[in-house]
Amino acid sequence: MRCPFCDADKESLKVIDSRGCDGGKSIRRRRECLNCGKRFTTYERVESTMRLTVIKKDGRRLPWDREKILKGLERACFKRPVPESEIVRIVDEVEEETFKSHDREAPTAFIGQLVAEKLRRLDQVAYVRFASVYRQFKTLEELVDEAKAVLDAKRFEDPEQGKLFLESPAGAATNGNGTHPAEDEPPTKRPGRRARATARRGSPPPPVPQSPADESIRPNPAPPEA
Repeated sequence: MRCPFCDADKESLKVIDSRGCDGGKSIRRRRECLNCGKRFTTYERVESTMRLTVIKKDGRRLPWDREKILKGLERACFKRPVPESEIVRIVDEVEEETFKSHDREAPTAFIGQLVAEKLRRLDQVAYVRFASVYRQFKTLEELVDEAKAVLDAKRFEDPEQGKLFLESPAGAATNGNGTHPAEDEPPTKRPGRRARATARRGSPPPPVPQSPADESIRPNPAPPEA
């Protein structure tokens, strides 16, 4: 084994982390090159005795090669926030499902559809990149239609996607019958400034209170005539 960055031999490589993955079927090792200081990941797997043949669209038959799937996913996820562990997980799941459902031969259409479906749930932009190569789009309209289909599928899987308004909180005030005041009562209209001024001018002045001294100096009323 050599460093993929500076081509240093295995004597310059140091294992800094090792753990099992893929349900214990493989070992993931994180290595560091002492020559250039770069880090990379390697995997150790048991070689399967069962050979699977892949049938291409033009009829050619090629042996199964998981590295081709891995490289295709890496190109689709280039500069996307997709961790390397997720890419490897997709490759492992595609390989496992393909070997379980096919004995000796598997068409590329089945493999490509399996990869595309898993990638669509992981990253939509990476899926459109992969689909543009896998389905061989020839026009921009085909690419736009595929992007719209991805958005529609996302809204179908996530009902909250695309909602414009949020529901009112449960603790909002109600009238006792489960409705809000604004739903069954008309708003109270405030009188205008001119109407208020007219009402003030037309109303009689309030009575002036009289003190007890005023009562003493008031003249007595004349006695009634006989």
